[in-house]
Amino acid sequence: MLEPKIEAFIAKHHLLSLATSINNQPYCASCFYAFEKEPASLIIATDAQKTRHGKEALQNQHVAGVIALETNIVGKIQGVQFTGIFQEANEREKKAYLKRFPYALALNPTLWSIHIEYLKFTDNTLGFGKKLEFFAPNVSPKLVYM
Repeated sequence: MLEPKIEAFIAKHHLLSLATSINNQPYCASCFYAFEKEPASLIIATDAQKTRHGKEALQNQHVAGVIALETNIVGKIQGVQFTGIFQEANEREKKAYLKRFPYALALNPTLWSIHIEYLKFTDNTLGFGKKLEFFAPNVSPKLVYM
């Protein structure tokens, strides 16, 4: 379970940068997201047949990303870096996305979830360089720091 400060930060925002990689060629894309607490996951809409990040995530389901607050004030810097598994969204996740972005219903989007395996939250409002970490129950911290 994510710490309440992390949940509040993720729930407050709506745009993430998603990183994919095939054949050691990295790529990033911006995606609107909805957040589900249990299990910790981010739900996005993308056409996996037409977008580069969608195609790559289907080939290599291990993805990474960032959600960041844009600020010039060092003491207010906040953001998360995460790794996770890209997969088709389930019905609960689809409902969460369409609740957050009801206009998307008219577009009939294909929805995907990123189940967070590791997350690091930087929050300078708690002190310069303060970091909080989350590891999914099935993820060993040793694997993250290899």
